[in-house]
Amino acid sequence: MTRVSVGALRQVALAVGFAALVMAAPASARTAADGAREDANREIVRAAFEAWANGESVFEALLADDVVWTIHGSDPVSRTYTGRDSFVEDASMPLVSRLTGPVVPEVRQIWADGDTVIVRFDGTATTTSGAPYENRFVWIFQMADERVVRAEAFLDMTAYRAVVDNNRPRD
Repeated sequence: MTRVSVGALRQVALAVGFAALVMAAPASARTAADGAREDANREIVRAAFEAWANGESVFEALLADDVVWTIHGSDPVSRTYTGRDSFVEDASMPLVSRLTGPVVPEVRQIWADGDTVIVRFDGTATTTSGAPYENRFVWIFQMADERVVRAEAFLDMTAYRAVVDNNRPRD
């Protein structure tokens, strides 16, 4: 079982609390068009995560080429990345290259409000040394034209760093 730092728990609690506030908007202020847009955005994210669970790239399916992705935390990888290639190369690949296969997501909840979609999920994989990798994530997406144009990620950076620092990259 992955040890979760207090800081990571605080970040996830803040993100989930934000999601609850966003979802608390009065129903009377919402239009049918808002509901349709939310349903479409939620479905795009749900389908991308389902494809990811089946081995496809979630980043290719979801992210705009010029996405702005922020990883929150105090780890060196925690910063803002501009562009899908930068994010994948500099933030995702250091982890993924030290896993025997892709992270397998298990979606817990997806919320949508207008062009904002929040997904809470658990991810598991096996490291190149044979140890399990487990993490919990909250990703907040800003959607435009069926793509993620801005993203914020909350996760246990201690678990991420342990994999990167203690496992060799795949050949």
